[in-house]
Amino acid sequence: MTIQFLLTAFVVVVAPGTGVIYTLALGLGQGRPAAIAAAFGCTFGILPHLLAAILGLAAVLHTSAVLFTIVKIAGVAYLLYLAWQAVRSDGALAIKPNKSRDADWRIARRGALINILNPKLSIFFLALLPPFLSGNPATATAEMLGMGAVFMAMTFLVFVAYGVFAAAARDHLLQSERAMRWLNRSFAAIFAALAGRLALERA
Repeated sequence: MTIQFLLTAFVVVVAPGTGVIYTLALGLGQGRPAAIAAAFGCTFGILPHLLAAILGLAAVLHTSAVLFTIVKIAGVAYLLYLAWQAVRSDGALAIKPNKSRDADWRIARRGALINILNPKLSIFFLALLPPFLSGNPATATAEMLGMGAVFMAMTFLVFVAYGVFAAAARDHLLQSERAMRWLNRSFAAIFAALAGRLALERA
């Protein structure tokens, strides 16, 4: 495993995406334990795509317009659902001072679905991992599994850092009703925008 791979993976993980936004929303809305559960769920949601890339299923998804479109439509619908959950006063992602925390498994499940329903992730791993292989066919699968495990560990740690930061800012933001309104609308708009971007993706 090269330093080039580690740097590339770190840049990819740190860049704010759907999983980061979800983890931030949970950290702000429900505190540190919820953010950690969100980070775990988002990280777990990477696993099916990683395995698909290693087993070659990502290439099938890439070449099958019908399959790609089905997964994409499900992903778009789910992101729009999260946008609605952020803007609703009693929604799962709403930021409120007296909001009770969801069960960790529910938070993790939503995070996992965010990544599972993103068909571009399989294709992303298919493009990311092979350039960093040693070139030995006998060890290619083990190398990809190792790089995938490192990528997932890095994802979890970075997402937890984002979530802990958001949880630390929670008490200050909950003192302002205006700030809570702004945050709820902002998260809803971001999820809707991400849904729009995913809708425009092509296999």
